Amino acid sequence: MQTKGLAQTGCGLRTPWLQSDTLVSLTDTACLPIQRTGVRGLTKLDTHPANVSAAHSQPSARHSPAEPDDLAAALAVIEAERAGLAELAATLNGDFAHAVARLAAVSGRVVVTGMGKSGHIARKIAATFASTGTPAMFVHPAEASHGDLGMILPGDAVLALSNSGETAELADLIAHTARFGILLLAMTGRPHSALAQAADITLLLPPAAEACPMGLAPTTSTTMQLALGDALAVALLNRRGFSRTDFLAFHPGGKLGARLKRVSDLMHTGDALPVAQADTPMPQALLLMTGKGFGCLCVVDSAGKLAGIVTDGDLRRAMGPDLLSRTVSQVMNPAPLTARPEMLAAEALRVMNERKRPITSLFVLDSADRPVGLLHVHDLLRAGVV
Repeated sequence: MQTKGLAQTGCGLRTPWLQSDTLVSLTDTACLPIQRTGVRGLTKLDTHPANVSAAHSQPSARHSPAEPDDLAAALAVIEAERAGLAELAATLNGDFAHAVARLAAVSGRVVVTGMGKSGHIARKIAATFASTGTPAMFVHPAEASHGDLGMILPGDAVLALSNSGETAELADLIAHTARFGILLLAMTGRPHSALAQAADITLLLPPAAEACPMGLAPTTSTTMQLALGDALAVALLNRRGFSRTDFLAFHPGGKLGARLKRVSDLMHTGDALPVAQADTPMPQALLLMTGKGFGCLCVVDSAGKLAGIVTDGDLRRAMGPDLLSRTVSQVMNPAPLTARPEMLAAEALRVMNERKRPITSLFVLDSADRPVGLLHVHDLLRAGVV
């Protein structure tokens, strides 16, 4: 066979063997695509059957395996994990309350640890503890054996996660807690495991089948670990009296932090406020409104208490030849919506939007109904509340 300069036949164009998918003649009646490596080592083309059809070269669609039912598989996983959580809820006992009480009394930090998938769950539990008022950190058990044990001090507590309770990497960390009298809590599925036997308190995971069809991949067990960690965090939150204000202190960034800000954090104060007495002539009031740039004016009585407000809308409604001869008390709205400094910014936004025609500004009053600030919708936009 010559591999150079193949001629064109009725079977198709014969290109040099250096190209892939080269068409070569199989006797006079059949053409098959042959890969480059096949052509290079080919010596007798006529050893292939001449009448091989394309249909025979492809696997029959009738024999292709049926596609798995993905939705059924997903529902099976959710059902398995739901059953595991239901069993966990049914088996919670006094050990949980004991664990919460001991954790609440810890003067240091709660060190959460685990290996593999349990380690990933442990990281999340530590983060939830820290964000809800329980000082916490994650320590990798393997790194602990190489110096990170120095992070765990007397006064701390260790929450160790291991479904089997026999994770070898936890051995040095467990010994460290025993040596320095550090509280050790275990979250495990085996009550007679080495971890459970060494722990001061054991939070036992009930036996439940993993959602993996082979029963091997940590799925149901890690879901139960996560739920039990969240339960500990929320119970500690309640015990500590953790408030919205505390939550904001730990979540200053992002949308959540913005919505937890107070009106007092965003309002304009002092000389920025457009304030006038009730008997102020309208020409002077218009200059004040224009100079402050908020499109509104706070009207106060002789005691400095809010008497009403004047907005651009009030000016349009009062427009007439006698407007400039009137006082602000004759133009103002005597029953405006207002806010308090301690209101959440999100609540102030709701007040602005609760009317059929939303408003853009709220004067902020103290307990004696004196204006102490002004909140504009632009302030909410800049803070990310809207």
